[in-house]
Amino acid sequence: MTGPDAGPVTIPADELPFDPSLPWRKSGSVALRPEPFGALVYHFGNRKLSFLKSQALVAVVTALEGHPDVASTLRACDVPEAQHPAYVTALATLSRSQMIEARTSVPPTTSELAAGPCTEADERPEEGPS
Repeated sequence: MTGPDAGPVTIPADELPFDPSLPWRKSGSVALRPEPFGALVYHFGNRKLSFLKSQALVAVVTALEGHPDVASTLRACDVPEAQHPAYVTALATLSRSQMIEARTSVPPTTSELAAGPCTEADERPEEGPS
C-alpha cells in the first residue's frame, strides 16, 4: 500500500545519494592495506572488500577528513580538474558500500588547510621555540 497512510519510508544508508558538497571521511570500520596498485579496502562491519586502483585515489580517501568537501580534497591532492568527475564517481561507489561516510564534525579552517596537499595533521610544522 502506498500513499500518505503508508508510514515513513526508511532508506538504507548504502542507498543514500552521494553529495560531494558534504564533508566525508573514511569509515572508522574500514582498514586500508597499501598495495603497489593502490590499496585494498576492507569494511569490518559489512565484510565488503574493495580495491582502490591508484595511489592518487588512496591519497584522496585518506585526505577526505581534512577538508570541508570533495572538491577541496581533490584540489588539495592535485587531482586535475578533468579527472574530478571520475573521482566523484569512485567516491560515490565507496559511499554506497559504506567505505566512506558523511562527516558531521566542523570542517577545518583555512589555516588548517594551509598545511599542504593531502597531509596528515601530525605532519604540521612545529610551533617554534619554547
